[in-house]
Amino acid sequence: MSKSRKAAALLIALAAGPVSAQAPAPAEDAPAAVRPLGLGRPALPEEVAAWNMDVSPDGTGLPEGSGDVMTGEEIYLEHCAACHGDFAEGLDNWPSLAGGEGTLDREDPEKTIGSYWPHLSTVWDYVHHSMPFGNARILTPDEVYAITAYLLYSNDLVEEDFVLSKDNFTQVRLPNAQGFIEDDRPQTEYPVFSVEPCMENCKDSVEITMHASVLDVTPGGEDAGAAEDAPAQAGID
Repeated sequence: MSKSRKAAALLIALAAGPVSAQAPAPAEDAPAAVRPLGLGRPALPEEVAAWNMDVSPDGTGLPEGSGDVMTGEEIYLEHCAACHGDFAEGLDNWPSLAGGEGTLDREDPEKTIGSYWPHLSTVWDYVHHSMPFGNARILTPDEVYAITAYLLYSNDLVEEDFVLSKDNFTQVRLPNAQGFIEDDRPQTEYPVFSVEPCMENCKDSVEITMHASVLDVTPGGEDAGAAEDAPAQAGID
């Protein structure tokens, strides 16, 4: 047996263990794909907690801590301004984080924290896990609270003496929080496309109002020129 195969066999042996007692026994005729393999073990609570690091809009997951606008400005200038500008206006292709009010109905909307983002938790969570770019996770919770406070101030949402903390976090409402609609396609669209399709006699009459050659969706033929000279009309009814 080669070394690679021995290593693979060893890893499988180390991972193998009894199936959790809570797991129901599979039916004898169950497909092989759904039968337990007897590998691994249930995750420990501390292992789950190590992965469960996101912050929800209701504040779930926020650590203890606080930070004020002025402290946040200092930290922001040190770690964030090189990409996002001194005033969160964005530099080069790096996105702006402030401004953009009243632009969402334009062809080129400016989607910033103040104009578009619905929840402050997204700001805190993103800064905490992904920033500064290329050196993520170096900021303490207090520093993240401070930067988030400064970003709120940059969007004219708080005063310069504002202090953000776990206690008042959920009291902050971003301007576009109500600018989103719930995806109702399961109720409004899916039923329409789930019915049996009509295969014959679906319309009382069919009128051809355009030829494919005129629409330029087929290769030209002997009569392509004549078709192109035909008056263009609205599509196929």
